[in-house]
Amino acid sequence: MAPAGSAAHALELRGLSKRYGSFTAVDAVSLRVERGQFLTLLGPSGSGKTTILMAIAGFVAPSAGAVLLDGADITALPPERRDFGMVFQGYALFPHMTVAENVAFPLRVRRLGQAAREAKVRAALDLVQLSAFAERRPSQLSGGQQQRVALARALVFEPDLLLLDEPLSALDKKLRAELQEELKALHRRIGRTFVNVTHDQEEALSLSDQVAILNHGKLVQMGAPEALYERPRTRFVADFLGKSNFLRGTVREVRPDMMALQAGGTRLLQAVQGAHPAPGTPALLSLRPEKIALLAGEEAADNAVAGRIEAWAYLGAGYALTVATDDLGPLRVALPAWRAPIAPREGLPVRLGWSAEAAVPVLEDADGA
Repeated sequence: MAPAGSAAHALELRGLSKRYGSFTAVDAVSLRVERGQFLTLLGPSGSGKTTILMAIAGFVAPSAGAVLLDGADITALPPERRDFGMVFQGYALFPHMTVAENVAFPLRVRRLGQAAREAKVRAALDLVQLSAFAERRPSQLSGGQQQRVALARALVFEPDLLLLDEPLSALDKKLRAELQEELKALHRRIGRTFVNVTHDQEEALSLSDQVAILNHGKLVQMGAPEALYERPRTRFVADFLGKSNFLRGTVREVRPDMMALQAGGTRLLQAVQGAHPAPGTPALLSLRPEKIALLAGEEAADNAVAGRIEAWAYLGAGYALTVATDDLGPLRVALPAWRAPIAPREGLPVRLGWSAEAAVPVLEDADGA
């Protein structure tokens, strides 16, 4: 199987919508996936991500908008003429066929000669490290091995795009993590354009070059995983992509790169980039649990607040604390276990601190999501 950097294709959606009667499943979604990128469509159940994937594949006809491949409109093209590979959540392997026969099936449909077919099957099984399992039936394989067979079958005919519909969701957590690494390495090796659907935030962050976050059929925010995690625009994005604390206050003072907020009796300093809110207006900040430190004694910080541990859990690599505060409500804190300055217990008084750059101003979601 030839490396496919040059064979990768750019995908674009322009105002894609899908309505079922009065229900809008996808609402005017526009996005672009560059050649060779790994895009993940991420969102809760009912957000429209699978409908978008099915529209890209050609199994769902959009109510409005267009699907373009390298600038050419393929909206009306039937699925069999799009030449896209597809991997489903349930693998969809033929139980009566061997692994090699399953992988060869798309080549048989394309009437490829036997010698070429066998060479491509060998290359595809090599790619997913399953050459030794060619004569086994799916029932003789583990879930992870079956998923790799499904990947080999989707890649054997060197498709223009590879579409993945929650391909790892049926696997246990450890195997899912291993397959994520393999899938990422596979994408790097073959260089093709991948479009993945998941509701798993960790999977989206670890696999993707770009993540498109959807809610109620709308594209809420799209960007590199690091940018989305560190600079969410809305409360929904901050809350859905990882865990976050939300701090409410009123703007009291504005400087060129800083503002001061008042939250009850607590004054908060917050770094600001871009537009500055006017004094007297409400502000909402997103603060990740891992960006909060436990302060020792009278140790200073840009922002400091006293509280008591309300609940805690040991997670192996760290502790998850819930700290009750008077003005900011309960705050979640992620504390690395190996250098924890305290032995957590309920009711223990603590001081929390974070820098002015740690939090990010976010917008309240218009639909209350």
